[in-house]
Amino acid sequence: MEPDALVVADRLSRAAFGDLSVCFDLGIAFSTGSHGAACDLIEAHKWFNLAAVHGDEEASHCRSEVAEDMSAQDIAEAQRRARQWLSASLRKAA
Repeated sequence: MEPDALVVADRLSRAAFGDLSVCFDLGIAFSTGSHGAACDLIEAHKWFNLAAVHGDEEASHCRSEVAEDMSAQDIAEAQRRARQWLSASLRKAA
């Protein structure tokens, strides 16, 4: 695995274990197609949304910017994925 790809893999792993500080980083990676992540605005919106839910104001701004290039259906899918991720995280914590 290339070093850049390791960055995203590490952040995804940390998020899976409850480290929400990485959500913003994942939003950046998916919105720009950097660090080994493919550009995926739905995933970017999801991660920015999760970061914003946890109080990251910059993530809220970035989520809005990403949403400008998305359809209403894409935004709904991103929100569904964020809810699904939160729900799975809460089940792990219980």
